[in-house]
Amino acid sequence: MQRTSAKTDDERHLLALGKAIRARRKELGLSQEGLALRSGIDRSHMGRIERGERNLTVLNLIRLCSALSYKPSALMATADL
Repeated sequence: MQRTSAKTDDERHLLALGKAIRARRKELGLSQEGLALRSGIDRSHMGRIERGERNLTVLNLIRLCSALSYKPSALMATADL
């Protein structure tokens, strides 16, 4: 069995996390801009997070989860991480 590269695994994880963040945001009826304002994260950075292009810091993950009224552990479970 061939193992995928670490980079591919990292990209897959970031995409899954971004997808889970986007789904929760939409569930709450928030725009990207609204979530960015609530979490104190730049809107363009928020877009890159949702597209899986940016690696979140723990502090930004906590800020996002607070703005989404979601526990970080629940977000990770939703992302299957």
